[in-house]
Amino acid sequence: MPMVKQFKMLCALLCCFAAAQLCAQPADFGSKLIGRWLINDELSDNTDDQVEEAIEAGGGDGGRGFFNRQEDFYRGGPPEHELYDRLSYDDVLTIEFSEPEFRFTYEDDYLRVFHTDGRRRRVSANSFYTEGGEDWSSGGIEGGAEGDRLVVEARPRDGGFTIETYTLENDGQRLRIEMVIQPDSFREAIELVRYFDRAE
Repeated sequence: MPMVKQFKMLCALLCCFAAAQLCAQPADFGSKLIGRWLINDELSDNTDDQVEEAIEAGGGDGGRGFFNRQEDFYRGGPPEHELYDRLSYDDVLTIEFSEPEFRFTYEDDYLRVFHTDGRRRRVSANSFYTEGGEDWSSGGIEGGAEGDRLVVEARPRDGGFTIETYTLENDGQRLRIEMVIQPDSFREAIELVRYFDRAE
């Protein structure tokens, strides 16, 4: 009987070890995202083109016209759209991760904090809340036991939403962000893919 007891204890220990390994792997993916990332304009969609496409798909008239190719034409607007602008226009992103918390810092020290354990966390940045209202974001590492993508959902103050999927390419040196951005004032969602290269 003592041998059976030892075998059961050994099996229980092995199961605990295997479970710990499976739980650690998604956190490993979060750690792989850590770093400073710079936009790759050649590979990324043009944000203004994608915004205009969504406006026109919703029956609106894009305001740029054929000859107006001013960069970041659609950037700006009401304060409750700032999160949309940061996601779709900023050229620098710094990611920090300490399980379960992600900290995304965009240009002008705009800070976005969210968790992968189901908690909701408000976005806080600069004087973002001086006019009231709240944004929140939450995320989860998906892709089975190995965890190969971070999916983030955000609810900006205007009542719209974003769904962002972060994956790594090129041996972890390139960050691909696929976004569905749906401001409350848009009839159709903006679909956008942006690529960032890891800064050395």
